[in-house]
Amino acid sequence: MLEHNASLRAADPTVARLVDLELTRQREGLELIASENFASRAVIDAMGTPLTNKYSEGYPGKRYYGGNEIVDQVEQLAIDRAKSLFGADHANVQPHAGAQANFAAFMAVLPPSGTLLAMSLPHGGHLSHGHGVNHSGMIWRAVHYGVNPDSGLIEMDEVRAIALKARPKLIVCGGSAYSRIIDFPAFRAIADEVEAALLVDMAHFAGLVAGGVHPSPVPHAQVVTSTTHKTLRGPRGGLILCQGSLAKAIDKSVFPGTQGGPLEHVIAAKAVAFAEAARPEFKDYARRVVVNAQRLAAALTERGFRIISGGTDTHVMLVDVRGKQVTGKQAEELLGRAGMTVNRNTIPNDPASPFVTSGIRLGTSALTTRGMGEAEMTAVADLIDRVLSAPTDDTIAAARAEVHALAAGFPLYQPAGGRVR
Repeated sequence: MLEHNASLRAADPTVARLVDLELTRQREGLELIASENFASRAVIDAMGTPLTNKYSEGYPGKRYYGGNEIVDQVEQLAIDRAKSLFGADHANVQPHAGAQANFAAFMAVLPPSGTLLAMSLPHGGHLSHGHGVNHSGMIWRAVHYGVNPDSGLIEMDEVRAIALKARPKLIVCGGSAYSRIIDFPAFRAIADEVEAALLVDMAHFAGLVAGGVHPSPVPHAQVVTSTTHKTLRGPRGGLILCQGSLAKAIDKSVFPGTQGGPLEHVIAAKAVAFAEAARPEFKDYARRVVVNAQRLAAALTERGFRIISGGTDTHVMLVDVRGKQVTGKQAEELLGRAGMTVNRNTIPNDPASPFVTSGIRLGTSALTTRGMGEAEMTAVADLIDRVLSAPTDDTIAAARAEVHALAAGFPLYQPAGGRVR
């Protein structure tokens, strides 16, 4: 277990026991949720520091409380590292999460009741991109584009046609379950044509951008939002990058517009993660994430699964499980019993409800962090196939034993050094 839990075990053994149980779950299972990863011990240590004690509303050099001399240096370091990593004019590292980053960014560039155009949630978009149950769909008028149900791809002619009809003032691209590289220049051309701002939500593929294996949206979009914990492998949190002309509007929208005191212990962890992502070994990691995803998608295809869009260019893939006579919800539960964590997900034009779904979403970021490669991806595909093709108690038990053995070969958070392999 992680060494710094000793004081927690002494002070609150109940919470410590639950933390240890979760650590065991992570160590013994296979994490295949595309939006999850394993932060380094250094990132985790940065979050557990006395920086959490400090109130620091405002920005470096412009705080509303005294005693922020050190905190200013921490936050400025995170800002400078984010700008350098992504080549951005301006960075705001205070958003608590990706949804908060999106909300603040929307408020900075689009007045309430204004029209935004984004990918629909059932086709791979995100709740915070104007879905009706999210505040973004209540405050702004949201119009959505989707993917071609046959190809699973965004068709830019359709996006342009919708934009010309709806005349949005903000166009959003990026999502939570789209596996292909997005044509940022084409989106920018459409945005310019209808006199809209372009916002790219790169929450899922930010680490691939940092690692140089995915095109950067920064040169094309006025605003780029992100999380810091998915492929970027940092702490849970959000990030906004923008052109210099929007810096004041973005900062004002984050604070005092949508958030209060920033989480400086998390911001310190973001700074650590940005530094890690700038190292040469992170580029190799990002490359292996994509190679592993393509191997996993191919291996699943070989075993009779349909991959939406036919494959992946990133870390994520959307898998139609109906060919195995199960729903997405059933697949999530069965694979979970076998020690493989996935999430059910709608597929384009899904006949099932969002609570049931016909698909599952898989990602390779976390397994790649553990050191797994193409051979392991083939083994994982075989395990998934066996569990979903014949979901008996015996099959699941045998698969779980194999999952534990595979995970044990790629240790997570070693007791001696606390490092992720």
